Amino acid sequence: MFETRIMREELARHYDLAPSVEAAERQAHLFARMDKVLSPVDWAMHAPYVEAINRLKRERGAAILAHNYMTPEIYHGIADVVGDSLQLAIEATRVEADVIVQCGVHFMAETSKILNPAKTVLMPDMEAGCSLAESITAEGIAEMRAKYPGAPVVSYVNTTAEVKAASDICCTSANALQIVEAMDSDTVIMTPDQHLARNVAKQSTKRIVWWEGSCIVHEQYTAEEMRAYRAADPEVKIIAHPECTTEVTAEADFTGSTSGIIDWIDRERPKKALLVTECSMASNITDAFPDVTFQKPCNMCPYMKMISLEKVLWSLHTMSPEVVVPEEVAVPARRAVERMIELSRSLARA
Repeated sequence: MFETRIMREELARHYDLAPSVEAAERQAHLFARMDKVLSPVDWAMHAPYVEAINRLKRERGAAILAHNYMTPEIYHGIADVVGDSLQLAIEATRVEADVIVQCGVHFMAETSKILNPAKTVLMPDMEAGCSLAESITAEGIAEMRAKYPGAPVVSYVNTTAEVKAASDICCTSANALQIVEAMDSDTVIMTPDQHLARNVAKQSTKRIVWWEGSCIVHEQYTAEEMRAYRAADPEVKIIAHPECTTEVTAEADFTGSTSGIIDWIDRERPKKALLVTECSMASNITDAFPDVTFQKPCNMCPYMKMISLEKVLWSLHTMSPEVVVPEEVAVPARRAVERMIELSRSLARA
């Protein structure tokens, strides 16, 4: 269990973390990226942590990888790389730093370690899990293989290392359809997200069967909500993540991964956009699209929000907790992830 009191007492002995207007002013260039979603008072509280983390990561030779669902002070204040699961997996293979700090959830840190066995990968809170990753086991993969003999298993990257190791290839929400279509089989098993699988099945030429997992954030949205939002403001564009139900995505103007959402907004420039995903997403891209008004139904991921500046600082200070993946698991898991990355790159070139 994370000992908050011990952590705070130790950090206070080494760093001046009291709210500071001076620290906030020294980092005004960072605040400018998030001043539409964060108050000056909040920034004065965050700034000492941001300053300490950015100094310490240079001393440690560390790079911070942050998912699009991180809070703005992490996303804009300390991250070296930001993106969706696919982008972070690819960038994890490119970073030159000897230490990676993963600001996201546990399976992302495992993925970084799988792809970088010689690097130190730190996870600020080991309890930051994922409902999807927890819904499937290697035994579940074996069960699906027995039910559909010969069908390849495409597992969402939102899974444990053991599940990746038991799979043929991984996918993300950004490349799921392309990965499935590339499989040399009429039937494809997708695990563990039933809604991603159902959304892919609507577009695929394959027969797709799936595990009954789901995301605790995206499954909360309903088609009735979407119709109500559109009725209240017919001008708004509804943009959904494919972990939402097919009923929700049927109401959307666009469905895509977090990187796909950013690309669509950049291309289409809607006056108003309703992002049907984790609510930090809209906060983090507001600065990049000042001409777009973001309306956000706010369903938060409790796991993503377990990562804080305080825990990142503690992780760098103590160089812990360190993510370890046993070699007998890492090797087949690496094969599944690298196959995904290689196939994604070849499809992008085609």
